[in-house]
Order: sequence, then structure tokens, then C-alpha cells
Amino acid sequence: MASAPSARARLATAAGGARTLAREAARAAGYAARTFGSPGGLRGMAVESAWLVAHVASYPLGLIAETMQDPDHYRTDVLPPRMRSLVVCDVAAAGTPIILVHGIMDNRSVFSVFGRALRRRGFGRVHAVNYGVLTGDLRDAARELRRAVEDVRASTGAEKVHIVGHSLGGMIARYYVQRMGGDEAVDTLVTLGSPHTGTATAYLMPTPLARQLRPGSEVLTELAGPAPRCRTRFLVVWSRLDEMVVPQGNARLTHPDLWVEELELRDVGHLSLPIDPRTVHWVATALARSDARTDHFTRRSRSRRATNATMRDRSSPA
Repeated sequence: MASAPSARARLATAAGGARTLAREAARAAGYAARTFGSPGGLRGMAVESAWLVAHVASYPLGLIAETMQDPDHYRTDVLPPRMRSLVVCDVAAAGTPIILVHGIMDNRSVFSVFGRALRRRGFGRVHAVNYGVLTGDLRDAARELRRAVEDVRASTGAEKVHIVGHSLGGMIARYYVQRMGGDEAVDTLVTLGSPHTGTATAYLMPTPLARQLRPGSEVLTELAGPAPRCRTRFLVVWSRLDEMVVPQGNARLTHPDLWVEELELRDVGHLSLPIDPRTVHWVATALARSDARTDHFTRRSRSRRATNATMRDRSSPA
């Protein structure tokens, strides 16, 4: 007898998900016609397709765990000008470890271009980590990330680290920062195409982890709760051409307790976000800013626009 109500509840949940997906699909169809069919959209999809092919080819290499290296980047005579300028201007910024966290069913190879770009700009400690592809709970992945952060801090002696998370990786890192005390160790968290308020495409994946990425899930409701005096700065990159986060605006982060700076792109696909030159430049510039360690509760909101991109900085007192 107890199984009948349970079966009806599952059917009701599935039907509700199907209606939500159908509603979002209808809304996305009109949006796709306007955005993906534009010259910028066609160009962005061409780049996305080319990078997908290259990424698939490099995927096996990303399965190999990366060895943590601490190169001597403090001899300025051996550095090219761009790297030398960061080391001379801000040794702390150049030496702060950066941890790269990939998305669902992916590995560290997605950051092959991004990681090299950061190193060329003078960041001496850039480390990409892999979490299990069979991970079924975002919280378990966050605990795994906490151990990785502790290992990096112990091996480098660094007090703080930066984290860059692509897609699900950004959500894992956000949970660690907001719900597990990670703001003590993480100076800046960068999210690239992360579904901060969920994505309708998660209804297409019948896995426990995907269910946590559906709008209104228990995990997302938890993250939407109060985060008083969170000390981590958030850099959020999202694109209106993102085909995985639907609707695309769900990759934005709006929270009254968090310090958020935002980069909006209009012509970059989901997988291409880590290789887009504007993404790399904006993130590297923000991480190198010497004022990034000031008390963010004293900062005021500001906004500015740039060609093909919108940058917004939203701050609010706790």
C-alpha cells in the first residue's frame, strides 16, 4: 500500500519536471533564434564546436593527476615582461595558489589553455584537480575540494588560495566556501558558466548529482540561505550563448551577503568559456588587483560596459 503513493509522487515529480523543461524549451527556442542565429552567435558556436573536438582529443591526458609544482618565479631576470610586471608589482598576487576545478563528466584538461594563460601572466602556482566522475553528491565533491585546498596550502605555505570553477566546479567550490567555512581559505572564487540558480537541462540527466542542479533543489536552496560575513570575493562569468545553463541568466549570482563582480559575454558557448580571451584577461586582471584583499563590506557598487561584454561589480553590506 505504501508503494502506491510513493509511485504517484515519483510520477508527479517527473511530470512536473517535464512541464518545467517544456516551458523552458519553448522560451529558449525564441531566445535561440535571436541569439544563436546572430553573426556573433554563429561565430561562437563555431568556436564551441572546434574546441569540443580539441577537448575530446586531449581528454585522456586530463585523467592523469597533475603534479603540484612550485617553480621559482621570483627571479625576474628569467621572466618575460608580462610575467615580470606582476612579480615586481605584487609578489603576493603572483604567489597565491590558484586551484582549477572542472565541470560534470569532465577533467582538468578543460583548463589546458586557461592554466597556461595564467602562468604566462605571472601566476606561479596554478594547480588543476580532478574529482571522481562518479561523484553522486555535490557535498561530497566539496569535501574532496576542501582536502585539496588544505594540501595545496600545506605544500606551499600559502595562507589563501584562489579557486576557478567551470560549470559544476563553480557550484562545488561555492558550497565549500559558503557552507563549509572555506571563506577562511579562499580569497577569490571564479565561476565560469555555473548554474547558480539551477538549469533546466539538469532534468535531462536522471542522476542524483544532476537533481541537485535543478532549480529549487535542496542544495541550491541551502546556498540561497544567509551567508553572513562571507569573506570570499566572487568573480562570475556567464554568457548569453551558454547552451548548458538554461535559462542563461541562471549562471548569474545574486546574493545579499556576497561580494560579486560579474562579466557578461554574449557570444561564447559553455565549453568555450575557459578559452575565451576576454574571460582570461578579466580574471587574470582581477586576481592581480592589489585592492582585492581589502574589506569588501566597505566597497561601493559600480558598473561599466565594454565591447561585446558587460562587467558589473555588485557589493552589498551584510
